[in-house]
Amino acid sequence: MAAVDSFELLYREIARSCNSCVETLAVVGALYTASKAVILVRDCYSFVRVHFLPRLMPSTSLGHRFGEWAVIYGASEAIGKAYAEELARQGICIILISQEGASVSDTAKTISETHRVDTMVLVADFSQGHAACKPVKDALRDKDIGFLVNCVDDSLRNSPNFTGLSEDLLWDIINRNIAATTLMTRLVLPGMVERRRGAVVNISSGACYRPSPSKAALSASTAYLDNFSRALHHEYGRQGIFVQSLVPFQVAPQGASAGGWLIPQSDVYARHAISTLGISHRTTGYWPHTMQFRLVQSMPEWIWVLGSRMLTSSC
Repeated sequence: MAAVDSFELLYREIARSCNSCVETLAVVGALYTASKAVILVRDCYSFVRVHFLPRLMPSTSLGHRFGEWAVIYGASEAIGKAYAEELARQGICIILISQEGASVSDTAKTISETHRVDTMVLVADFSQGHAACKPVKDALRDKDIGFLVNCVDDSLRNSPNFTGLSEDLLWDIINRNIAATTLMTRLVLPGMVERRRGAVVNISSGACYRPSPSKAALSASTAYLDNFSRALHHEYGRQGIFVQSLVPFQVAPQGASAGGWLIPQSDVYARHAISTLGISHRTTGYWPHTMQFRLVQSMPEWIWVLGSRMLTSSC
């Protein structure tokens, strides 16, 4: 009888302990579910606020808000050219800077004739180091520079493995992406700080979030632009300077056939991206790309690397 009483007593104690654990787990589960629901609501609100509300309710004139002139470095790139044309459509005067002036002269002429704004073309070879800065600095003097747009050089997208790259090509990509972006920002930013207004937009790539095999130099360059932009935002945001890191995925050149809604033409992308100015400091600029970016963030790195290798081998 004592054994039976002891068993019943033990059973009641175990049941009481289990009930206590179940109640604790239920509370923890409810808190976890609530936190995830709050995060989901926050992300959905941010998604709508960045990508849809600005296009439904356009803000004041960009020229009045930031400045009358825009400096575009990397205008020979499809996104850089489309960004310049979209700013010009909104009445902003354009200064195109490239290593080869002939490659952007036609763009400057077309922009001037189509949108009736002033345009300039500057040749700057940043492989020359500090010598390339002086003519740019002289040309920008006394101008109300409201925008600086630096566009990553995409010439290494279809490059061979890292050891297959020549030293000259590596120096060229370092100078065009890292050195040029840093020096151009240093040239333009003091004037913006003095006027307490302006926007610095660095366009890199969604590849900045994950390492990409066979594209080590390119992904490292995009990561630099992304980190540089975010650091500048924290350093100069309180002084009236809006610094934005744009991290798009694949964009088709204007006039080329787009690859569906995931691969827009550059002019479509530029319209979406410019609508996020003053709203988001780090964005893809295009809502389907934001969905891609969230997917990349959530996937394990080994899946990204495997996909990159398969994509590279199929090209």
